Amino acid sequence: MAIRLKIKKNDQVVVLSGRDKGKRGRVIDVLTKKGKVIVEGINLLKHHERPNRQRGMAGGIVEREAPIDASNVMVLEGGKPTRISYQILQDGRKVRVSKKTGAVIE
Repeated sequence: MAIRLKIKKNDQVVVLSGRDKGKRGRVIDVLTKKGKVIVEGINLLKHHERPNRQRGMAGGIVEREAPIDASNVMVLEGGKPTRISYQILQDGRKVRVSKKTGAVIE
């Protein structure tokens, strides 16, 4: 079952807890079934890869982003972290709205 997340791909977010607390980054991917997000440059893990001749890949140690729970990040709006709510506009569109400023987040 997919979890309804208020965080979308390409959102700017700040990490609220963990070893990367306070760091900011852009959301690369949203894993709705797990309730997690992958943020650029956050929660980096070292992965040992084998050489693969078919793909032309050299082996070695590669750093890659690991998923972080969506509850541990908050969307940045105007450079400040804010909660997100939904609102239905006059024309029937459902949009995300900043709880702090009331501005529509696209």
